[in-house]
Amino acid sequence: MEPVTEERAADPLTEHVQRVVRRVRAFDRRRPLVWDLHLTAFWVTAGLIDYTGGGWRNIAHNLDVPGWLLLVMTLGFTIPLLWRRSHPGAVLLAMAPVAVINAWTGAILQAAMLQLLVVFHIALRLPLRSLCWATPLVLTQVLVSGLRHGDSAGSWNQQFGSQLLSIGVAALIGVTVRTRRNYTAALEDRAHRLEVERDQQAQLAAAAERARIAREMHDIIGHNLSVITGLADGGRYAATKSPERAAQALDAIGNTSRQAMGELRRLLDVLRDDEQSRQEPAELAPQPSLTDLAPLIDGVRQAGLPVRTTVHGRPDLPAGRQLAVYRVIQEALTNTLKHAGPDATADIDLSYGDGGAVTLTITDTGRTARPGATSDGRGLPGMRERTALYGGTLEAGPRPRPEQGWRVHLHLPEEPPQ
Repeated sequence: MEPVTEERAADPLTEHVQRVVRRVRAFDRRRPLVWDLHLTAFWVTAGLIDYTGGGWRNIAHNLDVPGWLLLVMTLGFTIPLLWRRSHPGAVLLAMAPVAVINAWTGAILQAAMLQLLVVFHIALRLPLRSLCWATPLVLTQVLVSGLRHGDSAGSWNQQFGSQLLSIGVAALIGVTVRTRRNYTAALEDRAHRLEVERDQQAQLAAAAERARIAREMHDIIGHNLSVITGLADGGRYAATKSPERAAQALDAIGNTSRQAMGELRRLLDVLRDDEQSRQEPAELAPQPSLTDLAPLIDGVRQAGLPVRTTVHGRPDLPAGRQLAVYRVIQEALTNTLKHAGPDATADIDLSYGDGGAVTLTITDTGRTARPGATSDGRGLPGMRERTALYGGTLEAGPRPRPEQGWRVHLHLPEEPPQ
């Protein structure tokens, strides 16, 4: 016995019917007039067959109705169907006099039942309150037939109930189809909005990732290039007086370059998206932390910037906060190397509080005016973005007179309780 699975292949006949229905609906959306002409021609042909073949005589109350009047009534019931979708109310109003004449003469053409098709379209396309006047309009012919032909028309109550039931079924089908269409349209609209929202979220995520990558590359390349530039300038100055100091500067340049290349390579390895990157995992290394401040400051000192450091408290911070503080110190010292001038010095005052709070002040004695300090570069915005991630504040600007130089002040508040 074969096991029963939840997923079963669809019936080929059902799939074929669904494909045909989808094609017909698509054709109807593209060329609605063609479909309306075909359906109207079908009902005109059926009405004319009933007229010419004498089928109407089987249920007629009066067999002496003139032929020309039968033809006019047949066309009056069928031709207006061409506009049943665009103007269903007007079509029903146009059929109403023909239906009254049909009932009064006793011909009882079966084409009068096409009024139910119009009622269906009224329930499908017009406000539902339109059924309040459409229903009595269709029932009028039953009243006229009962008054005109009396007992020969059969039981009046039975005809009235049968016609009312037919109207109710037509209206119910129209309301059902309308509800289904509205539900499908709502689902399609929701799916479209979700797709747009997904694309927007993807774009925002990509923009945020690009900003993060740019910030990381700026911190890595900008700082190390500034250190290399300082070391190269110092080595060139020392080459004529102290070849040993020049050799030390070249060694420091080599170490700094290799460190920068290693950090940059790890960052680019993470960004690769090819077959080799999937087979060979990227080289991993921890992000810088406060324990790496000493090598950072030593490199800056070797580049020619005297740095004095004062630390209060013990660093008991999460890795993310440590990285933010480290990058702010790195960027501030890099800016001092680039803009403060040859005789500048820097002071770092770092205080650790309870609950992950940090207060950091970096000052230098260089030129107050900093080229590009107010530009749209990535240095100060990057520091502010890192600070904002932890609800902190960052101030950067000239030191108050009469002091000369630049000041960067960072404060990270305590971590909120979990």
